[in-house]
Amino acid sequence: MASKLPVPVAESGDIDLVLRQVLQDVLGLSTERVAELDTDSGLFGHLPELDSMAVAGLLTELEDRLDILIEDDDVDGEMLETFGALAAFLAAKRADA
Repeated sequence: MASKLPVPVAESGDIDLVLRQVLQDVLGLSTERVAELDTDSGLFGHLPELDSMAVAGLLTELEDRLDILIEDDDVDGEMLETFGALAAFLAAKRADA
């Protein structure tokens, strides 16, 4: 999967890939580290790079790349707990957009 990075978002509707790209771009994670993330991989509280300051940048970049709006009320610990939880949240947001 790592060999697919980066793929322009306009060419990919794949939320998993977009999320991996944003984690790599915003948090400065290596391609290898991002490729190792699975559904159960912890994010907030598990990745030192993803602190409270980085959350805003991460969510803003996801909004831009996926053309969605993430309301303040949407943001909670559960949504940011794992890679899978964040991907599921983004898929639901995109379906509603």
